[in-house]
Amino acid sequence: MQKVRLKWVKNRGLDHLIERTTSIRASCLLLDHLARLPTSSPVPARSLARLQKPLGLTVPVLRFLRRHPTLFAEQPHPRFPTLPSFSLTPASHTLLARLADASARDAHLRLARLLLLTRSRSLPLASVLPLRFDLGLPFNFAAAFPASHPGVFAVANNRISLLSASGLPEDIAVSSLQRRHAAAIDSATYHALSRPPSSSSAPLAFPMRFPRGYGGMKKVKAWMDEFHRLPYISPYDDASGIDPDSDIYEKRNIGLLHELLGLAVHKMVRRNAIRLLREELGLPHKFTRLFTRYPGVFYLSLKCKTTTVVLREGYERGKLVEQHPLAAVRDKVYYVMRTGVLYRGKGLSKLVLDEDVAEEEGELDGEEFQGEGMDEDADVECFGMDIVDDDGPADDEDDEGDSDG
Repeated sequence: MQKVRLKWVKNRGLDHLIERTTSIRASCLLLDHLARLPTSSPVPARSLARLQKPLGLTVPVLRFLRRHPTLFAEQPHPRFPTLPSFSLTPASHTLLARLADASARDAHLRLARLLLLTRSRSLPLASVLPLRFDLGLPFNFAAAFPASHPGVFAVANNRISLLSASGLPEDIAVSSLQRRHAAAIDSATYHALSRPPSSSSAPLAFPMRFPRGYGGMKKVKAWMDEFHRLPYISPYDDASGIDPDSDIYEKRNIGLLHELLGLAVHKMVRRNAIRLLREELGLPHKFTRLFTRYPGVFYLSLKCKTTTVVLREGYERGKLVEQHPLAAVRDKVYYVMRTGVLYRGKGLSKLVLDEDVAEEEGELDGEEFQGEGMDEDADVECFGMDIVDDDGPADDEDDEGDSDG
């Protein structure tokens, strides 16, 4: 299959969504950290300074806390009145309860699908922790999931394993592309079913949303038609018998990355988090080329001092096509953050956390907000684990333009 080399095109809309999501991520991690502290007294800001790198902040933690008074209330320290200290606001406690409720609905299913994508049905905890926010996993998932599903999950030697899928839904090992195709057949018309197999809209074709100007290029259309004619291999099937250098294996990798990004709540994952899973998923060493080679499926961004991969089909006009309940609660976290930024001292009086805040959220989302960058090891340090740089020797293409720490 002859491949076409395409030039990378910047997407300002998706870049803004990445900045927005990384800001939400930093706030959620900080809220979670403060909520888990044993003491109920205000926490000195200097004791939180060490979290600046795990949170990925480009500004001091004290400035970040003061910038969002609707989430973090500044109070005098009981013993040292001049020492800046912070505690959670009532709105923060409400949001934390809603976040916990939303993440508990199907988080174990997303983790089970992630483990099913691997060769050994297991992953080191250090590789799963950077994906905790992306998959919407609770803080104590390593202990909670084996306890609530004893025959499904197990943790041993700092690895979490999927023992059996018998207690999970029957379609747990069916990819999102296959489920969508099955649903389309049920509602398909005769005209849709009579399309020739060479068409880009043939069954099990990846939805393509090329940058402006690329979708109409004849060479790109011919390449994509040839790509879609290749057999589709489910990412949950064993691919050990396929030649790793073949075009079929490359399409299998595209399907695997498509499924992995589809599991994320915000349909985006940092590249270095995927790199930690590379060997277990059977991805090539230079897997970043898969993102740049198929810009109709993925968007690669260098925003927020890291490289982030976005599933293009996950967004339509700046909003998630299928919004998970956890994403809706995180939108409220962003609404609370923006209220504190826009109204400063009046932020608390402007907050509305009821279900009828759609208009207020829409107005706030229209404002441009420069989010702070996130470090790819944020969750690992916040969980008290040592950060080990096991990325291995990075190739020139993967490191180009990337400033990951």
